[in-house]
Amino acid sequence: MTRAITLLTENFSDWETALINSAGRGYYGFDVRFAAPGGAALTSSGGLMVTPHLAIESISLDELDLLIVCGGTLWRTGQAPDLTPLLTQARARGIALAGICDGTRMLAQAGVLNGVRHTSNSAENLAVPGYAGGAHYQDVPYAVADQRVVTASGTAPVSFMAAILATLGIGGADLDAYIAQHAAEHARPA
Repeated sequence: MTRAITLLTENFSDWETALINSAGRGYYGFDVRFAAPGGAALTSSGGLMVTPHLAIESISLDELDLLIVCGGTLWRTGQAPDLTPLLTQARARGIALAGICDGTRMLAQAGVLNGVRHTSNSAENLAVPGYAGGAHYQDVPYAVADQRVVTASGTAPVSFMAAILATLGIGGADLDAYIAQHAAEHARPA
């Protein structure tokens, strides 16, 4: 069973990781957990009240397959928790790492993006201490996966989900059909 933890903070962007967590849990049998600073209850940017399973500080990387940093406005403030030790240890263990929207800032700050192709909301969004990966930045509207690291802008939750699943070796006709359904929303009528 694939074990995944999504890291949340107050005012997290609830739509950004909804598809990967729902598809992972509902279709692929993932053990999906959520963690927040101190394990405290949170409210999303959309007003969804959430009680996480555990505190970020108590995450054990043993038998963990995927660690996701959900975006949210707190990552741009001095109130953001320092994820550097957790993310660098997870990277060293080969755990798949994913960040979307301002969650990519935490991957950048931890140095995770310094040697892999990646994206974010913009190149300027990654101007944080610890980031030296500008040469690998991809200015694209979809998720980028490289060396078990997946990044996306906040407007790309569908390709974020697909890139994470591909990184974990999950794919096939069912996933292709699901992605095509989401893509059809953006097709322009003739």
